[in-house]
Amino acid sequence: MKTPKNHILVIFGASGDLTYRKLVPAVFDLYEKKFLPNNFAILGLGRTELSDNQFRDKMKEGIEKFALKKIDEHLKVKISDFLDKLFYYAFNTDEEREYAGFKDKLLGLDKDLGTNNNFIFYLATPPSMYTTIPCHLAKYGLNSEDEGFSRLIVEKPFGYDLETAKTLNDSLFRNFREKQIYRIDHYLGKETVQNLLVTRFSNAIFEPLWNRNYVSHVEITSAESIGVGSRGGYYEGSGALRDMVQNHLLLLAGLTAMEPPALIDSNSIRNEIVKVLQSIRPIKEEEVDKYVIRGQYIASSVKGEKVKGYREEQGVDPESRTETYVAMKFFIDNMRWGGVPFYIRTGKMLPTRVTEVVIHFKPTPHHLFLSHAAITQQQNQLVIRIQPDEGLLLKFGMKVPGSGFNVQNVNMDFHYTDLADVYLPSAYERLLHDCMLGDSTLYSRGDAVEAAWKFVKPIQDAWANNKGSKVHGYPAGSWGPDIADELIEGSDLTWRYPCKNLANDGNYCEL
Repeated sequence: MKTPKNHILVIFGASGDLTYRKLVPAVFDLYEKKFLPNNFAILGLGRTELSDNQFRDKMKEGIEKFALKKIDEHLKVKISDFLDKLFYYAFNTDEEREYAGFKDKLLGLDKDLGTNNNFIFYLATPPSMYTTIPCHLAKYGLNSEDEGFSRLIVEKPFGYDLETAKTLNDSLFRNFREKQIYRIDHYLGKETVQNLLVTRFSNAIFEPLWNRNYVSHVEITSAESIGVGSRGGYYEGSGALRDMVQNHLLLLAGLTAMEPPALIDSNSIRNEIVKVLQSIRPIKEEEVDKYVIRGQYIASSVKGEKVKGYREEQGVDPESRTETYVAMKFFIDNMRWGGVPFYIRTGKMLPTRVTEVVIHFKPTPHHLFLSHAAITQQQNQLVIRIQPDEGLLLKFGMKVPGSGFNVQNVNMDFHYTDLADVYLPSAYERLLHDCMLGDSTLYSRGDAVEAAWKFVKPIQDAWANNKGSKVHGYPAGSWGPDIADELIEGSDLTWRYPCKNLANDGNYCEL
């Protein structure tokens, strides 16, 4: 990993949970690995009144809890040195006139530390501030790159629908150029997500098969084993479609289905992702029920313990129709994927936490082992596990030892944990470091965000306009509504289930 230029990372909302749990621990891991420049600082901003030392004490606690390394005496010294690079400034980020004091503080630090007018502004704030803060920064000239760089990191959600996404983009573009804006999606920081490109484009055994001639269907799953917990109030206004499908899963689909880029650089890769998103066949509002299943977890027993249903969670409307599960079928209308169904699903309170892409290959055209019906139903699969236990799994048929031609499916797998001497950065660590280097490859571009929202819009409209559309209940600890299996085209085909239903069968997971 390269060393970035000297700079200051400015975090708006620095007294919040994201900074405490993710951002500062990730930056410390970069510091500990010597991936940061010599002249570097974090300036935390917020309305909460904190001194530099109070901010440092809070961040020290976050580092000790959430940094990747176990804390020993050597790391305690490192933490102490790192904390000296942390500063805090309290002001009302809504008020334009108060940015004068902030600018003075920032430029004073820049002069003292020799960071050469290089600034990264991270918006770890509520989305309502995504238009306000960049506007105030621009009015005080902090968007200028005349003497150094000025970059803006924006957390999701990037709007709540197509209209608000366009409004947000228009607002950002009035003050910052696209190359200065980094829309962060932590899923794209996963090592295995990036390995999708390498698996496809550096291996002659995969790329020739990665098309409609050899692939029967593609399946993308992002499952969570927890419910909404104390976030019920937030989740009521979001739901799985906004929270997961529009961003994480459609971007994974874009990476999985994209054409080979001309170069391995930000523009080339992101151009190809946008082409995929723009090629997804629109789902008509009147056909949403045919292609999209939405569900909501209900009370159940998981491993002998009673679990609340979604409507019983704190902050949730007792008659809520907010989806905690979405399964969907769509098609990508281009030369590579014409006619190949893509299936995506996500949900809360499923049997396990797992994110994976599964390439289902077509069966052989001539079945020599027809007497073995089971094997003809089990197509070859390439499983790309994003999280946890990152790795690859290839499923194929092998002869069982002994007389005759008895066949069974076997697994050939690789786990990143097998590379004991290789350091795997966390998602935020990788993405923050990329922004420091000015590499936006793994960040969402404005046109990609709008293309994803454009595809999702008819689904949102159908659910909003048709109050009779079904929300299927599914027991907590199961794999969602049974009706989702009917989305999968083909006789005896279903979703891949890496784990059994905990509500019924106990715990077993495969990679």
